[in-house]
Amino acid sequence: MVTSGHPEVSRAAAAILEAGGNAFDAVVAAGFAAAVAEPGLSSLGGGGFLLARSREGEEILFDFFVDTPGLGRDTDRLEPYFFPVTVQFAGAQQDFNVGLGAVAVPGCLKGYLHVHQRLGSLPLATLLAPAVRLAREGVLVNRAQASFFRVLEPILTLEQAGRALYQDRGVYLKEGSRFCNPDLGRFLETLAGDRGESFYAGALAYQMAADMQEGQGLLTYDDLAGYQVIERAPLSVTAGPCTLLTNPKPSLGGNLIGTGFALGIETGLFELAWGSADQALAMASLQVEMERLRTSGLDEAEQAAAASRLRSFRRGTTHVSICDAEGNVASMTTSNGEGSGYIVPGTGIMLNNMMGEDDLHPAGFHASPPGLRVASMMSPSLLLEDATVRLVLGSGGSKRIRTAILQVLAGVLFGGLDPQRAVDAPRMHWDGEVLQVEPGFPEPVLATLQNNFPVNLWPRRDIYFGGVHAASPSGTGGADPRRGGAVQRVTV
Repeated sequence: MVTSGHPEVSRAAAAILEAGGNAFDAVVAAGFAAAVAEPGLSSLGGGGFLLARSREGEEILFDFFVDTPGLGRDTDRLEPYFFPVTVQFAGAQQDFNVGLGAVAVPGCLKGYLHVHQRLGSLPLATLLAPAVRLAREGVLVNRAQASFFRVLEPILTLEQAGRALYQDRGVYLKEGSRFCNPDLGRFLETLAGDRGESFYAGALAYQMAADMQEGQGLLTYDDLAGYQVIERAPLSVTAGPCTLLTNPKPSLGGNLIGTGFALGIETGLFELAWGSADQALAMASLQVEMERLRTSGLDEAEQAAAASRLRSFRRGTTHVSICDAEGNVASMTTSNGEGSGYIVPGTGIMLNNMMGEDDLHPAGFHASPPGLRVASMMSPSLLLEDATVRLVLGSGGSKRIRTAILQVLAGVLFGGLDPQRAVDAPRMHWDGEVLQVEPGFPEPVLATLQNNFPVNLWPRRDIYFGGVHAASPSGTGGADPRRGGAVQRVTV
């Protein structure tokens, strides 16, 4: 079973499973394919996480998220090239910072190569082949990707290289256009022999460092040459027969989801009648508490106070989830932020803008010293019941990742929904001031929410509310239509 944010990505992973590859081969192939088919959401110049569980029960969180840049450079005297761009969603807007000063040390490329070397079974060239074909032949822009392109147009076309890539004879890509990235295809073909050496420690690394120095960026050759993938033990939260495995510290999102999951079960909020006004109000109240905990740094006293308040109540990215026939499962979330606007010359790879994401830098932009792994909201997760994997899931969506995943988890575990119905269900998100609400909630539920919170009702379902892709070893899956999701079932 494969679920992802694009039909071509799911097909790429499925082809690898059909060729005899395992879930880890398939997720690496999906990562490379997503860099071609989902360029507004994923890039080899971004970062991510893979939560892997082998058929033997080995559990590893591969952290290949970005590092803060600036090793070997006097960053205190540098004013980075860094400025805001407003991105307009259907019902709200959000500011993101871009430019060379927004680029953090990229980890996706090294992460995919590391996972292949560690857990893969097929040759790397086989895993790269679907992405190479897509880059050369092109991908038809579907409705979901067209909406991403519209939202990100000021960033994707910030520089001439971006305009050359995302415009066809001066006309910006739209639904039905064919998106080709021949430079990326040629770069991918070198990886089977080069294994990323040029990108991290060779000619391309020197080129990026020179461009950054000239254009007031912070990324250096030392940053690239020193980057390492980190293997961590997943965060494990157990409640009754269920265990949630997710992204551990320094991730922010995984700890918030784990805390929210535990609070919801501990206080009985998840046991309220699914779809009722009380249940919706409980979910909104839980989100308010999660935001309070985020700002407090998950302080233990605050967690106890949150549990007490909830007991008294009682009334960013793309993701791939894969299960193979042998019992291996892989949950991988990757992101390029919104992109920095800078494309590495000759590669078709746009670098990330993670240094410009305000939710990743609560102490302020450029406040952390070089060489630190940046905390993330991304939270690839596994739900186990009686030590058996029940659901593999994760989401894109920046600050909305934690609330999207929790709502889908609650729908499957306590609402009796299959993965697709849980993914399709309307969502809400407390943004710290207003409860953002998708259409689709029954009128009595909506009225209850409006009586208790300031509510912004959106005109339609939207990418703002995340993109949860879930797969179950039982043979069911849920792919998020908000982000063009695609389910691929493989018979082997």
